[in-house]
Amino acid sequence: MIKIENLDKYFAQEKILHNISLEIQKGEIFAMVGHSGAGKSTLLRCINGLETYQKGTLKVFGKEVKELSPHALRTFRKDIGMIFQHFSLMQRKSVFENIALPMKIWGYTKEQIEAKVQKLLELIDLSNKKDSYPSELSGGQKQRVAIARALGLEPKILLSDEATSALDPNTTSSILELLKKINKELGITIVLVTHEMDVVKAAAKRALLLEQGHIIGIGEIENLFLEPDEKMKHFLGEKEVVPKSGENIKLYFPKEIAQNAIITHMARALDIDFNIVWGKLERINEHVIGNLVINISSEDTKDVLEYLSKQHLRWEIL
Repeated sequence: MIKIENLDKYFAQEKILHNISLEIQKGEIFAMVGHSGAGKSTLLRCINGLETYQKGTLKVFGKEVKELSPHALRTFRKDIGMIFQHFSLMQRKSVFENIALPMKIWGYTKEQIEAKVQKLLELIDLSNKKDSYPSELSGGQKQRVAIARALGLEPKILLSDEATSALDPNTTSSILELLKKINKELGITIVLVTHEMDVVKAAAKRALLLEQGHIIGIGEIENLFLEPDEKMKHFLGEKEVVPKSGENIKLYFPKEIAQNAIITHMARALDIDFNIVWGKLERINEHVIGNLVINISSEDTKDVLEYLSKQHLRWEIL
């Protein structure tokens, strides 16, 4: 649905995006993640033609975006909805009028608009706020209205540019659940731009990690977080503090075995003592993954590593 190959983007003489290549499949929730200034919002705006690019290709629905004429671009954008951090609602228009606005611009009939807006209000659970104004809504309600407005023209893709950044954690969670519902029930491809790792873990299946316009990671969310490489660890700000004596072994627990009593079984099987330095379990979408660092005596290393290998566990010595 979205295919980008070797894309470079400049602002004047400054290169903002460096050799970006990725493919987003129809019907998935994909995240573009990075700290402020990483280039993620710029890349998002290239997808819907709000920004151009100097090198490479960017195809959406099989069309090269930078080659679209102004008229073709307008029609193209009808299939791409967009939501923003600060909602961008019209303060002097009611909830109904805000949602209806794109449909009015595209010439929908009054009856079509009435039916569609009512359906969208039910989807976002705000039927009782139809005649309210933005000033009367909470932040989460405003974002729900913005989402409904973006869905009015029945887009095939929904772009979200830091749409949860202005919201508290509980409201963020409810908005992400709404987006997942939209993805599942309507089959809309969703691209999330965010700097919040909890958003990525809760909603996306795959992610692209950007740092200063460079890709430093791309792939399945579970794999990116389960065994982060050095760039990923730096990106996440993780520092592994471990004892200086003995041997420190980090174990990785994918979703299939994350909640099994593997360490207890190993201690009994090998009849050894060890210290648990630190560990964590975390939810990634519908699954739980984790890792654990243990400290053992150096003389036990060979036996422990042999045991771990027989159990098909992933590990590394820190």
